[in-house]
Amino acid sequence: MHKICVIGLGYVGKPLAQLFATKYPTVGFDTDKSKIEKISREKPQYLCTFYETEIKDCDIYIVAVPTPVDQNYTPNLQPLISATKIVAGCLKINDTVIYESTVYPGVTEEECVPVLEKISGMKLNKDFFVGYSPERINPGDDKHTVENIQKVTSGSNHETAEMIDKLYNSVLKNGTYKAPSIKVAEAAKIIENCQRDINIAFINELARIFNAMGIDTHEVLEAAATKWNFLKFEPGLVGGHCISVDPYYLINKAKVYGVYPRIMMNARRLNDGMGEYVANQTIKCMNKKGIVVKDSTILILGFTFKENCPDIRNSKVADIYHTLTEYTHNIEIVDPLADKQLVMNDFGIQITNEIHVNKKYDAIILAVAHNDFKSIDITTLKNSNAVVYDVKGFFDRKMVDGRL
Repeated sequence: MHKICVIGLGYVGKPLAQLFATKYPTVGFDTDKSKIEKISREKPQYLCTFYETEIKDCDIYIVAVPTPVDQNYTPNLQPLISATKIVAGCLKINDTVIYESTVYPGVTEEECVPVLEKISGMKLNKDFFVGYSPERINPGDDKHTVENIQKVTSGSNHETAEMIDKLYNSVLKNGTYKAPSIKVAEAAKIIENCQRDINIAFINELARIFNAMGIDTHEVLEAAATKWNFLKFEPGLVGGHCISVDPYYLINKAKVYGVYPRIMMNARRLNDGMGEYVANQTIKCMNKKGIVVKDSTILILGFTFKENCPDIRNSKVADIYHTLTEYTHNIEIVDPLADKQLVMNDFGIQITNEIHVNKKYDAIILAVAHNDFKSIDITTLKNSNAVVYDVKGFFDRKMVDGRL
């Protein structure tokens, strides 16, 4: 029987290790000691460790570490290379390394394999094997959990591809799709997120157009959605680790090949500007009502990158906040799910988890549609003539002054 090691116990690796542990001896590895201690307290079905010596007897290593971009939106492969070096130090004859991290086509074979070969002193497809099976976990989604999704698999040769496909099939309810090559699997994953980014950017552009024309975007989308083949996306803020980051991997790689990806570039630029747009639309609504924006009191509901999820990575609510601070510092952000200390550490922004019910505000912005906000009576939080701006179409249309 295989013994599996999952490298990286974040939102991808942790449930993946838990799933494999239902069928195989499994070890979860992470370099973050505090994370290991926290997971261990939860008493998982698998061993959690930050000691490399405790993963050397595994024969399958699954790498599920982040693939971020730097401040210039250039792919940062350092976490992936660091994890690869750890695996390389443990490799034995006939071991297999499977990558789940989202990357541009070619990373597994062109960036990771040379590191594995150099450190281990072994050769691909002779001494060890590799595969790629991209993660498809959707944070905060209780329906599309790792065991319920269909996984794409691939391998460095035919036998490895068959083995990896069989391995994942043994724990998944909806099976797999075996891609013809690792590069195809890498490309398939990255365009999944690029496609969503482009579609949302199109709807965000429509929202800007219809707002300028005085037409309700949500009403337009409801009408258009009555056609059987209309794809109903909604306008909004595009944050998180996937959609707001992954397109840059393909964008940068395309440029290497002399292709300038205009649609993806423009989609990224438009979506990255939506936080500032929301802030300016709120200010516009305030001006129309005669509310003095300077030193006004503003409440922002929500900070996480999506509803009903504690994940704050690349939250575009920060852009709303920073744009408004040019006019006032009397801004409060409330999010019942976000970790206050983590927001302060990552963004330098102070938030609270509960609304101050005795305070009144000149403007209220619904930024994230948490279910917890459904019970809020926003009329009790408004100063007379206050503005309510609804990013998500969350409140009754009659209660708001503007929305995307």
